[in-house]
Order: sequence, then structure tokens, then C-alpha cells
Amino acid sequence: MSDALRVGLIGYGIAGAVFHAPLIAACPGLELSTVVTTSPRRRAEIAESHPGTAVVDDVPAMLARDDLDLVVVASPNRLHVEHTTEALRAGLPVVVDKPFAPTAAAARELIAEAHSRGLLLTVFQNRRWDNDFRTLTRLIDSGELGAVHRYESRFERWVPSPKAGWRESGGPEEAGGVLYDLGSHLIDQALTLFGPVATVYAEVDARRPGSAVDDDTFLALTHRGGVRSHLWVGKFAAQHGPRLRVLGDRAAYTKFGLDPQETALRDGHRPGPDWGAEPEALHGVLGTVDGSRAVPTDAGAYPEFYERLVTALRDGTAPPVDPTDAVAGLEIIEAAHRSAAENRVVAPG
Repeated sequence: MSDALRVGLIGYGIAGAVFHAPLIAACPGLELSTVVTTSPRRRAEIAESHPGTAVVDDVPAMLARDDLDLVVVASPNRLHVEHTTEALRAGLPVVVDKPFAPTAAAARELIAEAHSRGLLLTVFQNRRWDNDFRTLTRLIDSGELGAVHRYESRFERWVPSPKAGWRESGGPEEAGGVLYDLGSHLIDQALTLFGPVATVYAEVDARRPGSAVDDDTFLALTHRGGVRSHLWVGKFAAQHGPRLRVLGDRAAYTKFGLDPQETALRDGHRPGPDWGAEPEALHGVLGTVDGSRAVPTDAGAYPEFYERLVTALRDGTAPPVDPTDAVAGLEIIEAAHRSAAENRVVAPG
């Protein structure tokens, strides 16, 4: 490996252009070497934002260059398994954007492939480094909430008309819809905080006229430890509820507003001083009905994913996200679809 680990990025849509490319370029120890895209518009964007980065038409052309140390898969969901398998068989460690795969079974096969070749495989669950999630983790670890018994979490958006593209296409192979898209994040956060899930109840609906996929979904998870997680994901919410509402036996924590990092990346900003900070007006509130106080929000830290990845590749430490965590999340997504179809509570797996 050279001083900077050379990265091949497959796909330059929202995931590739907004998240992966800028975070890779900003990470010491990584070099955005090659991008796969056939779009003339995206090629021009790469030339402007990442001069010196090679652009090729397809994955075989990228792997034929034989000068990469890492592959990042940010292609459409239906291609995650195919592209990850190709990269692993070329002898390269891989980062896969969420959702890891369309099914838990396919995800397990990818993990087995990586294990058989002794290669690192991880999943880009960047929302573990959201400002609100980091703050809540601190409050739980400090004991300020006491024992948590109910966890409410939302990703709600107002997109009243379906947009063109694979994310809103109805074929199961596309893994489209908000449950796979936004739900992958909320499920991963709930599992990270409160551990394995015993039962799942879900309402999975397509509410917008012409919608081919779920756009208004609710999950009720009962964790084996007793915590109940209620998760909302949707694109048809004209007003948004709290991002987080967490009830403990000592206090509660309520937080409105989304982490600012995605907006900053979309606006062309790059990690640097004060990255991930938000204004005081958006700070969450901790306390009870008898008294509460604003809690400064920890800064969001998406760059930490790739910083940990560099350490894992160089020193053999654990990857930033264990891919088996993503399998557990996919099992819950599959259970949610069964629950909604059968209108009953089900067990994941």
C-alpha cells in the first residue's frame, strides 16, 4: 500500500457525490483515485470537484487498473451485491453504502466471501455519527436519563410527489422505499443503543398518489432487554415531529431538527473547524415535567467513519461498522414487511 490508500468509488449519485467522495477527499490517508460513472454531467462534476481523479465507465475497467487499495460501493441498491462481490474477488477491501444488500441472506453471503478471502468489509452507517445520536449516547452512558424504557426516532420529509429514479421504483430487487432508505439508519441506531430485537410490528404504506413504494412507515420494536423503540420514516409529513424523544426513569430527552452535516455536504462544504456544529436554538431538552434544561448537542462527526477505516486497514483494528450489524437490520426490515403484510407481530430472522 502507498502512503495514501487509493480508493475506487463505484457510483456518483447522491451517495457517491454528496457523502463518500468529499469525505474520502477530506480524510488524511485516503486518495480518491478512480470513480465509476458513465454520466457526462457527473464526469464534469468530478473534474471540477476532484481534479486528478480518473473516471471509468464500469467496474471491470476500474478493477483492471490494478492500482487500488479499497473499493467503496455507492451504486443503486440492486447492484450492491454484484459490485461488492466483484471487488472482493479482485482482492480488495470494501465499504458498502446502506442498505448493505436487498436481503439478509445476500448480506451473509457477502460476509462469508470477505471472510474466506481475509478482506475487510464494512457498511456505511454514517448516522451513528449524527449529532443527536452522539448526544443521546452520551446521556445514556452518563446515567442522566436513568434506565430507558421507550425510544422514539423519526426521519420525516415533505416530498408530496414521487420523484423519478430507482429509490422510488417498486421492484423488490431495487430495495427502494423509505424503509430501506431512511429506515436502515433508524433501525441501526436502535440496535446500536438497545441491542437485539425480539419482536417487530410494522405499518408499511404507500400514501402519495402514484407512489410505487412505501413512503409512510412505522415500526414498533421490542428489544430483548425490554426497551420499546418506535420508529417513523416517511416522505409525506407536512409537519415534522421530534427527531428524538427518549424516556427514562430519571429524565427524558427531546430533540428537534436534523443533523447539519448532510446539508453542509450538499451545499459543497467540507469537513474542517466547527464541522457538524449546530446553533443553540436546536439544542435538545433534558429533564422532567418539574424542570428541564437545554443540552448542548455534540458535533456531528461523519469524517470519523473513514478515519476509523484507515486505522482498521493499516493496523488491523475492527472496522468502523461490523457488517453483521447490518444483517440484523435487514432481518428487521424483512420482518417489518411480513408484519405489515400479515397485520401481526413477528419475530425477526
